[in-house]
Amino acid sequence: MHILLTRPLDDSKELILKFSSLNHKVSHLPLLQIKKKEIPEIDLNQFKAIIFTSANAIKNLDISKIDKNIFCFCVGIVTERKAKELGFQNIYCADGNVNNLKELILQNFDPKIGSMLYLSGEIVSYNLDQDLISENYVIKRIINYTAIPNENLSDDFLKNIKSSVPEIVYIYSENSAKTFFTLIKKYNLDNIWMETNLMCMGEKASSVLNDIKWKKIFLFNPGEEEFLLYKI
Repeated sequence: MHILLTRPLDDSKELILKFSSLNHKVSHLPLLQIKKKEIPEIDLNQFKAIIFTSANAIKNLDISKIDKNIFCFCVGIVTERKAKELGFQNIYCADGNVNNLKELILQNFDPKIGSMLYLSGEIVSYNLDQDLISENYVIKRIINYTAIPNENLSDDFLKNIKSSVPEIVYIYSENSAKTFFTLIKKYNLDNIWMETNLMCMGEKASSVLNDIKWKKIFLFNPGEEEFLLYKI
């Protein structure tokens, strides 16, 4: 099969190697470019827990002054893996769903213990901090990275995609879906996807692309990419 992966290269390397080893053709189109944002220096010792809803939030954080035994709440296994790589010890992991992450925090962290630090990008699909504040938690949200949309497709990519339309496309966020939709419209690619299965992480991402005619649309959680190959 021909598979199109759309995350930045650092996040796609493992799947590119995996799918290639299974004799699939893999194309790569990074829809978003992740850039670190400079943030004011903060006293990390004032926080008793830290929340990550993206592995990018961990990658763009100076962790040298953080107690690795702090309560660490991760949205999914990709984020958890990055937290483990950087030495966090007391990790709680949801299954890729922010609603489940909220429940995980409610069950495992008493707001009386102290305040929480929430690291994220500029665009979030769910106002986790506001929901937790309504539950009497003290949350400080800091935006430490930004996602810049890819606005252009190369001639080589267009030639490749038109001559061999992917059977599977993976989309990982609402923001990525919006970028992909814009590119589809810009390059008049609306009508080539009728035999393509669209794999979206969440309903908000899939709803952005509903107007395009796909063979089927599937929802998935991080880590399920290979499993989805056997569903089509």
